[in-house]
Amino acid sequence: MRIASLLPAATEMVTALGLADRLVAVTFECAAAARERAPVVVDTALPAELSPAQVDAWVRDRVGRDLPLYELDRAALAAAAPDLVLTQDLCRVCALPAGTVEDACRALGISAAVLAVDPHTLDEVLDALLAVGSAAGVPAAAEALVAGLRARLAAVERAVAGRPRPRVLVLEWTDPPFLPGHWVPDLVRRAGGDPVGAGDGGRSVAAAWRDLPPADLVVVAPCGMDLAAALDQCPAVAGRLPGVPLLAIDSAAHVVQAGPGLVDGIEALGWAFHPDAVPEPPPGRVARPSGTGV
Repeated sequence: MRIASLLPAATEMVTALGLADRLVAVTFECAAAARERAPVVVDTALPAELSPAQVDAWVRDRVGRDLPLYELDRAALAAAAPDLVLTQDLCRVCALPAGTVEDACRALGISAAVLAVDPHTLDEVLDALLAVGSAAGVPAAAEALVAGLRARLAAVERAVAGRPRPRVLVLEWTDPPFLPGHWVPDLVRRAGGDPVGAGDGGRSVAAAWRDLPPADLVVVAPCGMDLAAALDQCPAVAGRLPGVPLLAIDSAAHVVQAGPGLVDGIEALGWAFHPDAVPEPPPGRVARPSGTGV
C-alpha cells in the first residue's frame, strides 16, 4: 500500500506502525526522516521569521479572509499515486482539511481512500492509531502498539497515585497566550497534575495575561515548536508571570501532535511534576529554564 500522509501526527503513526517505507508523500512539518524518504507535497503559506504575535495576526487575517494556510502540490500528489491518504478535519491551522484533500483527489483522478485522523482526547488518539493500522492493513501491529502505550500510561498513573497535584497551566501560544484544549488537559492529569484554564476536548482559546488562572507551574508549549523554541519564549513568559516556575517542552513532538509521542510527553511531565516518583526522561523533551523563577 502506498500512503500519503498530509498530517505530521499521521506520519508519526505510520512510522510507529513500521510502515515508513510505504510513505510516498508527506508534509513540510513531518519528521526529517520521513521527508528524506518521500516527497513533500504540502508546504506552508506562512512567511518565515515572524514573531509569535505576527504569526497570530497572520493566521487570523488569512482565516478571516478565507484564504488557505497551506499549499498542496497537486502534481506531486498525483505523481505519488497513493492508495491511502491520511489527513484531518480537526484544525485548519494545523494541516489541510479532509475536504480539501478529497476535492483535490477527485480533480486529479486519484482513487485513493481518504482517512481523516481527528482525535479530540487522548483515548481518541489511541483509537486513531487503531484506525490507521486497520486502513493500512496492519491491525495486529496497531493493537500491539496501543497495548504497549496503555501499559506505559498505567505505569505513570501508578507512580503518581495519591500524590499532591500541582496546579499546571499549559500555554499553547505566548503572544497572545492560548489556553489548551483537546487532549492537553488529559496529558497533565495523567502526569499527576491538575490542569487549570484548560478545556477537555475543545479548541484552545486566546486569553489576556491578566485573566490567566493561578498556577504552581506554567508549561511553555508553543504549538508546533520544539524544545529550543519553547525555551526561547520562556523569558517573555517570565516577564508576564514573575515568580511562577516555568517548564519548557518539545510541544511539536509531545503535546500538540496527536501521535504516540504524547505518551513520551506524559512521562516527561510526570517526572517534572513528581521527580522522585517518575524516571527522568531522555534529554530534549523538557527543560527547566534558568533565571525564570524556577
